[in-house]
Amino acid sequence: MENNNKALLWLNTKFILGLAIIISTLVGAYVFYQVKSFDNTLTVTGSTSKAVTSDHVRWVGSISRIVTLDALKIGYSNMTNDISVVQSFLKDKNIPSDQIIISAVSMDQNYDNNSAKTYTLRQTIEVNSSDVNGITEIAKNINPIIEKGVIFSTQSLEYTYTKLPEERVAMLADAIKDAKARAAQLAQSSGKSVGQLKSASSGVVQVMSANSLDVSDYGSYDTSQIEKNIMITVKASFTLK
Repeated sequence: MENNNKALLWLNTKFILGLAIIISTLVGAYVFYQVKSFDNTLTVTGSTSKAVTSDHVRWVGSISRIVTLDALKIGYSNMTNDISVVQSFLKDKNIPSDQIIISAVSMDQNYDNNSAKTYTLRQTIEVNSSDVNGITEIAKNINPIIEKGVIFSTQSLEYTYTKLPEERVAMLADAIKDAKARAAQLAQSSGKSVGQLKSASSGVVQVMSANSLDVSDYGSYDTSQIEKNIMITVKASFTLK
């Protein structure tokens, strides 16, 4: 009986060992296949850039008055006259009224060492136009407003490119071409050639001022300059053959 048990134990041990060898062989073959699969894929980054000219400008200016509490009524009346001067100026410059946005008057209390409380009344005027160069020149020459006693200042001139979504689609194709060319150079050194595109993912879009290299990991959009440079990157994976 004891001999039968030993024989059975020996058979079980041989069976388990054989099964383990088979399983390890299959796992090894699978791992080899995966490694080989990874070896036959090359991932590179491609990029492309394009110079564009802004086709939209947003000009924001403001008028202001500093008044005391007992002169608020006069201050608001002066603000009404001031905004009329600005509107007449913009009309003389042939800026359509539907391109002009005028805010309500805001009031902030000023804190200083003087015993009398003063307040700043402020009102913003926003112009949105496709006449980029024309509005830029007007913003630089606001002396006629100042000469009439209006405290007017430019807060910002923002230049944007409205066709960016369309440009992005076209540029993605060029970025993938660049990635394939880079992949071909790398593959050539190993005696292989580039096959089909397996996957591609777009990186962030960089809209920089002309000749700028100021990029960001999260993308950037410069609005300070009329001339811009769009740069797009793409991460692409290709099969190797």
